[in-house]
Amino acid sequence: EGEGFVMVELLFLPSVYTPCPTCGGTRYNPQTLDVKYAGKNIAEVLNMTVDAAWSFFAKETALANGLDIVRQVGLGYLKLGQPATELSGGEAQRIKLATELQRTQHGNTLYILDEPTTGLHPSDVDKLMIQLGKLVDQGNTIIVVEHDMSVIAASDWVIEIGPGAGNKGGKIVAAAVPPDFVKSKESTTAPYLRSFIDPKV
Repeated sequence: EGEGFVMVELLFLPSVYTPCPTCGGTRYNPQTLDVKYAGKNIAEVLNMTVDAAWSFFAKETALANGLDIVRQVGLGYLKLGQPATELSGGEAQRIKLATELQRTQHGNTLYILDEPTTGLHPSDVDKLMIQLGKLVDQGNTIIVVEHDMSVIAASDWVIEIGPGAGNKGGKIVAAAVPPDFVKSKESTTAPYLRSFIDPKV
């Protein structure tokens, strides 16, 4: 059915997925796979990572530019043909962010992101912050739920909600620009954020 795999249902056990015997897991018939671009068919292209595809399509400006934005939000390791159901929440958010960054019209939009840096290497967090900064510079507002101190330190305004979780929280414990936020005696985040604001601490 074009999915590239066959599901085998097992009694009392989770279902098992095996490559389709007809297409070998490529999802395409032989006639389609005979069509190639720069020596690669569509199955081979979809098996490329975003980083590899960016190099491969370097001469195709529109494609390369789009792929480069995906790389800039820290998703260069994803494969082009990776199913959306296999993406983490943070990855899905960053793909949506990359889509927004490619819009021709920007400004006056509110973005809400829930821990977009989850699983990211610090260098990729820096890349993501650059892209978020671009959206802000274009007149947009971004609200980020985040526990990464480097992201919090780079924010324009920090709000801590607590003091506890669930029914024990829900109140604003502290709210200020980062340099003032770290002076809060009520905040449990302030002591950890302080070293990111002032490296001497």
